[in-house]
Parts: sequence; structure tokens; C-alpha cells
Amino acid sequence: MKHTLRFRVYLSDDVASEAWRHIDILRQIRNHAVRDYYRSDYNNRPSDYDQHNTFTDWTERWSIFAEPSQHAAQQAISQIHSDLVTLQERRNNGSDVGRLQWQAKGEFRSVSYNQSSRFNVDHNTGDNRFVRLRVEKIGWFKIRADRDIPPVDEIDKVILKKETTGEWYVSLVTTVEDTPDKPPLSQIEPENCVGVDLGITSYIHTSENLSVDMLELSNEYDRYAREQRKLDRKEHGSANWEKQRRKVAQAKRTIKRKVCDYQHKLTTWLVTEYDVVAVEDLDVKPILETSQNAKNKQDAAWSRFLELLEYKADLHGTHVEKVKPEGTTKECAVCGVETAKPIWVREHSCPACGHTEDRDLNAAKNILNRGLKQLGAGRSESTSVQTALPTFTPHREAVDAKRVIEPGSPGA
Repeated sequence: MKHTLRFRVYLSDDVASEAWRHIDILRQIRNHAVRDYYRSDYNNRPSDYDQHNTFTDWTERWSIFAEPSQHAAQQAISQIHSDLVTLQERRNNGSDVGRLQWQAKGEFRSVSYNQSSRFNVDHNTGDNRFVRLRVEKIGWFKIRADRDIPPVDEIDKVILKKETTGEWYVSLVTTVEDTPDKPPLSQIEPENCVGVDLGITSYIHTSENLSVDMLELSNEYDRYAREQRKLDRKEHGSANWEKQRRKVAQAKRTIKRKVCDYQHKLTTWLVTEYDVVAVEDLDVKPILETSQNAKNKQDAAWSRFLELLEYKADLHGTHVEKVKPEGTTKECAVCGVETAKPIWVREHSCPACGHTEDRDLNAAKNILNRGLKQLGAGRSESTSVQTALPTFTPHREAVDAKRVIEPGSPGA
């Protein structure tokens, strides 16, 4: 499987200027390829191979197209056709998607190479903190080696990117051959299985009654709002506007990094602690469109959380099973009777069997049962599901979790 390592890099002024100039030319090549694609006859649209062949004609007509790495230019064209495939897949799934859009200056921010002859790595810098990397047509620059950097023959792809904050990063894509095998379901103990409910009052609630609080970002959002208001008062395009724009980008980057770090630690804890992780497969888009609390749900970034969970499960040999979320809150984890209840009722109380426990804990147990059943490790018999009348219990505070994992240190 593919594994991506991301590093902070430091470019000299000359190299940074040349890299950004090449990236902007690649943006123009990308826009021209998009225009060429959509201007072609609908039944005779060019493939990436066709556009690679006609790229030579483009360089003869516009000499500036020949200045960056021709390999990088072909990668930019290939990315267009990869995006077109993604759009078609989403269209086939019923999503309302449009066409590829023209990218303005500054929107295209990276250059990529997937042939080892186009880049080189120098580990002999005399400083253990840094390694040097060279990419074609741009030059050498330093990588901050906060972890081992693979030799050049183990790197499949190099992506150099300039963030909106002005910082440069490089992503090294490698292939992991020896990933651990997932354990046979027959050998997995019940205590090594967990159901995960994506919560409302907490970020997640597990079937073992472990609760993880939402990440507190109010101070960071206040700072972001202040910097944005200052930007609104600047003259667009001026030097002061550009300086303030970077401050806004830095404030936004701080939020993104904290959320990513939080999710990385949490997903790593789940896949290393358990052999089976069952999680609800939420369709986040309609939730964001209809919810009165959409901003907080967007901050939770559940889609990325699920992607990271599946990605790390493959690295650590863990079964991750996504289940349909419908009915997990209503259904009793003991007898299967469905009980409708408003969202403010935080306790599940079954009128059929009398089972009472925290609402999210009950949902997490149902998610685990469904996940095990989908994997073929659950109960084979089907439980008859009845529907009970809604229960209305007095509003109360959410049940305290037995264990709360503090943000930034899952599993502590």
C-alpha cells in the first residue's frame, strides 16, 4: 500500500522564486488542457495520452510551456483526467457535480514527479537534522528530517507544495510492502472489538463507555475571526493586505493542524488498541445542510476521521467495518426494540425489557453488533425488531464517561 511522508522544507530565495514561477506555468498548462478537453467534441474528448502527445505542439506555440520540467507538466495533465474520473464516479452516485474549473493565480500550488530520475536525495549533509533533496528544473533544498527519510530508490513520488501561509512542504510517497496481516476473526477476543459512535456531546463514544471530548478551539476561532476582520479593512492587493492575508492563513492553519493532530492520535489509538473497530458510516453532507449546529459538525471533520481510520487500519492490520447509522440510536442493544426519542434525551430507556443506559453507549453497542455481523463474526440469528412509542424523560445532563481521553493524548 502507498504511504505518504510529509516534511517541512526550506528553500533559498532563488530556488523558492524559481519553484513558484514553474508552478504558475504548470497552472497555465493545466488550464489550457482543461480548455482543450471541454472544447473538443463531446464524443471525441482527448485522453491524457492524447494531450501528452499534443503537448509538444503547445510548447512550440507557447515557448513558456517548455520552461518547467516536461515530466511535471505531463503529471499536471494526468491529474486533470484523474479528477475527471472522480467527478464521473460522484455523478454516477447521484451527486450534482459540474465541470473542472479554471484555476486562478495562486490556486494551483504544487509540482509533482513520479520518476526517480527526476529527483535525488542527499543524506550526507553533515547535519542530522536536515537532508537535501533536488527536483528537476528547480534545484536543491533542505528537508527537516524529523523522521527517517527513505533513499531515492524507495520513493515513488515527490510532491513539492507551497502553502497559503508561504511555507513549503514536500510529500514523499512510498510503498509499504510488509503490512501486518489482519487477524482471523475466529481468533479475535470480544474485548478486542469496539463500536464507535460519532457523538454530539462528545467526539466519539465507544461500546466500552469511553468518551472523547470535542476539541476546544474557541480561542483559535476568535483569533481567526479577528485576523479576518483586519483583512477586510485592508485594500485588496496591497502589501499590507498580503501581509494580513498570511496572518489569516496562519490562524486557519493552526486550527487545521490541531484537528489533524487530534484525529491522527485518536485513530492511531483505536487501530493499535483493538483488532476490530466498527464505526457508523455517516453521510456528512446532508447533516451539514440541515443541522442548526452545522459549524461544530464540520469542525469535527468526521469524513477525514473515517478516512484516516481505514488508512491506518491497513498499516496496523486492524479490521475496520463501517455500518449504516440508521436506527442505531433507537434500537435497544439488549432486546432490539426500537424506541424513538428526541435528541435532547441523552438516556436510552427501553420500555420492553427495561434496559437503561447512556444513549451514545447504547448506539455504540449496536454499531459493534452490526459490524461483527457484517464481518461474519456476530450472531447469526436475526433479532425481531419491534417499534415502541417514543419515550420522554426529563432533560438532564449527559452521563459522565468512565474515562475521558484528553485531546492530544488518546489512550492515556
